This record gives sequence, C-alpha cells and structure tokens, in this order.
Amino acid sequence: MKKLIIMSYCLCLMGLSFLASCSDVGQDSVPGGNSSAEWLIPSSEVFDGGPGKDGIPSIDKPKFSDVSGIDFLSDNDLVIGIKVGNEVRAYPHSILDWHEIVNDKIGNLPIAINYCPLTGTGIGWKREIKGQETTFGVSGLLYNTNLILYDRKTDSRWSQMLLTSVNGEMIGAEADTYPVVETTWKTWKTLFPNSKVLNKNTGFSRNYGVYPYGSYRTNHDLLIFPVSRDDNRLPRKERGLGIILGGRAKFYPLQSFGGGTVQVVQDQFFERELVLAGSAGQNFLVVFERRLPDGTLLDFQASSQVGQPIVMTDSEGNQWNIFGEAVAGPRQGTQLKPLESYIGYWFAWATFYPDIQIF
Repeated sequence: MKKLIIMSYCLCLMGLSFLASCSDVGQDSVPGGNSSAEWLIPSSEVFDGGPGKDGIPSIDKPKFSDVSGIDFLSDNDLVIGIKVGNEVRAYPHSILDWHEIVNDKIGNLPIAINYCPLTGTGIGWKREIKGQETTFGVSGLLYNTNLILYDRKTDSRWSQMLLTSVNGEMIGAEADTYPVVETTWKTWKTLFPNSKVLNKNTGFSRNYGVYPYGSYRTNHDLLIFPVSRDDNRLPRKERGLGIILGGRAKFYPLQSFGGGTVQVVQDQFFERELVLAGSAGQNFLVVFERRLPDGTLLDFQASSQVGQPIVMTDSEGNQWNIFGEAVAGPRQGTQLKPLESYIGYWFAWATFYPDIQIF
C-alpha cells in the first residue's frame, strides 16, 4: 500500500518533468543527505520524494509586479505576504507549489520564503548561516511528508516544520524566522493595493495555472507519504494557525474565526498572554503577545474598519495592522511581538507535535 501511495506522488511529479526513484531511505543511504553524519530525526522516516536535490528548483532571482499587473490569480488563490520596513511583498501559492523556495532580499534582509504544498506550511527564514548570507534549496527529501531544505553554504539539511537543522554541519541549529501573513489574493490586494507580487517570470517553464497535486488539498483521506502519527480530532486538511512555545504547540482552526468580519480573541498559552486576529471569510489568522516590553498588558478588540489593513484597536485607542504594527494612536510605531507560528494542515501539526492543544 505504501508503494502505491508513493508511486502516486512520483506520477504527480512527472508533470514537473522530473524522473527519479521514490523510496524510503535508511541511515546508511540517504539520497541527497550526508549519510556519514547523524540525524536528529529517525532516518528510517526520511523519504526520497522523487525529484532529487534541486529537482524542484528554488527561485533565486525573483521578479515582481505591481498588483495591477497580476492577471493569473483568482480571488480565492492563496498568497504569503511579508512586510519589511515600508516594503510589502506577496508570494502566490500557485508559484510556490512548483518551486517551494524563493530566495529573496528585501532591503538589507536576506530571506527565504519556503512553502511545503504537502503540509500547507509557509514560513519566512532569514538567509544567514554563521553570520553569512546564503540561499536555500529543495533537498528532495521529506520527513512526515514535510519539506526538508538544505542550505548552500554548509549543505546541511533542515526540517521546515521543526525549524531546525537535522543533518550535516549545522545539526541542531534553529532557523531564524521572520513573520509572514497567509491569506487570499482578494484579501491581500484589498489590504495592500500598492504591494509588489512575485510574477511568473521565474526563469522556468511551468504551468502556474494548474495545481500539480490533483485533489490533494481537498481530499482528507489522501496522504502521499506516511506520517508517524494520525490524529483524527480534526479533518486532516483542516487549515489553521499553529503556535510554538518552548517546544509545545497549540492549533487554532481558521474556521473558529468564522464569518466575513475580523474577530479578535485573547488567549493564554503556558502563561503567555496572546491576542489573535482572524477571519475565516477573509482567510487570515495572526497571533501576537499582548504584553508590551514595558510590561503593559493591552486589551484588544476587532476594528470596525472594513477593507483596511487595520484589524485591531486597544484600550488605549491604538490602531494595529495585520502585521502587529501600531499605525495610529499614542503608541504609533510600536511593534507587537509575534510568536513562532505559521498556517498549516491539521494532520501535519498533529504529527510533529503529538501533545498539541486545540483552541
């Protein structure tokens, strides 16, 4: 049965024009890995995804267009957004599905937007190893059906969802992340009409209008590769925001923030005071710490402004945008501290964090 599942993934990848063997791999023979070095994860659970190292090519020279110049996205298509200083950029899933990693630089920030279509997880990593700028590539390996990246400085392997190097010179090192926002194209272009958007001029010939994995996103029964744990408390492909704190995790289903308007929830996780702002209708969910560096604990509520990047107000009269920045009020210019968090499928979060709580 496992071979049939893996074979279906190989057939899917043939649409990418990649031909390679798909098999589970052991400690002594990890394709694309450092077989002489130890692994932080069970090497028997590391799978060769098929394309091989760089078989799914990263985008290393990204090109961008204005929102008005993007004609290949529909309103419900998902994008991953980032804000660095005054620069705001979006990276469409429809391109990331085919490339998984975009090595970009925004101002002085070298960043890799990395996305795993099999776990639905998109994260921003700073592209620095040992204080030097580098790029990341797709190793061709998977752990718990999740992307394993490699850095081109040390050739170490990194588990995306563990945010950790799991093999090679950097083993045990933690990725330095940068907060991103995932939402629909409709919501994004409404909130940030002047942003830049990754365009189809990638240097590769791909059909960015076609999702390469068939019914995978909507078929809750379909997992292309085995996972170490299957938690049926929620449907496998339920999307939500997972937060990580001290190695512990909590999952907030996007559907819990139902309706078309923004909802704000104040919660506590292991004595950390949190505020979440989200909307299932607008398809976004973000989390920040409520307590400011000066010790002030703010009370938040949803903003009444519709179609604006302002999503929250607080008891002091400040207005906060989707990136946790105070854009008006006595604390204008203040940044709420983001937690380690990212959107993903429920099955993936439950697999990587077996003791995960559900909101």
